Amino acid sequence: MQNKDSLLYERIRQKDKSALEELYDRYEKILYSFLLKITNNHDIAEEAMQDVFIKIWQGTGIYDESKGKFRSWLFTIARNKALDIIRKQQKTQSAPIEDVEPFLQSTDSTEKETEWKEEQTVIREAVSTLSDDQRKMVHYMYFKGYTQQKIAELTGIPLGTVKGRIRLALKKLKPLLADRRGSI
Repeated sequence: MQNKDSLLYERIRQKDKSALEELYDRYEKILYSFLLKITNNHDIAEEAMQDVFIKIWQGTGIYDESKGKFRSWLFTIARNKALDIIRKQQKTQSAPIEDVEPFLQSTDSTEKETEWKEEQTVIREAVSTLSDDQRKMVHYMYFKGYTQQKIAELTGIPLGTVKGRIRLALKKLKPLLADRRGSI
């Protein structure tokens, strides 16, 4: 089977579409199951699988038979692609407040835009009540999307201190945001 995969791969490199179809048919179910297990998300699994086969067809993923089995190479590419997609989505989801505004401006609902601006003001006011150290930690974690470990590395502050400052900041923000949001 390894030899068959290598032969298919060589035919794909020669732009043989039937070889790509055969390879896809051979690995479609098992690769999709593998990606679904990693991502726990049908859309991401499908996107990653599609990207893997596009990469193979375009020749941007190059298999070297001397470095291991084709199947291992294929699953490694798939795993890496799925993780890239997940990371990209996480970065998008942790965008700073300022980066979200253009999307809101493109909506037709001025009511939603007004509510969002009021919400921003409430959040900014609440965060401004924190000490400089706590405000910095909250900014890095919630507006920049950094992990606590990354914050510790960036600031040179011990991880335990970063965790403590974030915990205290959240403890202080919780009642402030609950009170202020109630008035919106």
